[in-house]
Amino acid sequence: TTKSTSEKDLMKAQYAPHKVEKHQLKALQNNVLVSDMVFDERISTGGIVLLNDNGKGNGIRPRWGRVYAVGPEQKDVNVGDWVLVAHGRWTRGLDLEDESGQLTIRKIDPKDILLVSDDEECPTVEGISSAVHVDKKEMPN
Repeated sequence: TTKSTSEKDLMKAQYAPHKVEKHQLKALQNNVLVSDMVFDERISTGGIVLLNDNGKGNGIRPRWGRVYAVGPEQKDVNVGDWVLVAHGRWTRGLDLEDESGQLTIRKIDPKDILLVSDDEECPTVEGISSAVHVDKKEMPN
């Protein structure tokens, strides 16, 4: 069977980013919601491009994420902090669009927050990963 144009449009709308205002999304209890988790290519301090390793054996490592919202019982982190989360201790992402633009929100397990940083930029930690995320437009040809 073929789907009508309106059915196809409905399917596209279901998977499009949900438009919300930041104050509409609230974490409950001690839950933590993060955005800006990096799963793409990284570049080491020596200039070596490390390809996307998500879903592979060598991709098993902690990831940094910026705290988007915290529940009222959460006392360890604040909105805007960067948190290092143990591998796999986050949910699948939900694509949202708010006043700051399009982003992916994930719930993380608060018990598996390894480090907290209040830096403006995503931090790096020696021994965990000295590689940083690069945008594709910044990569050399």
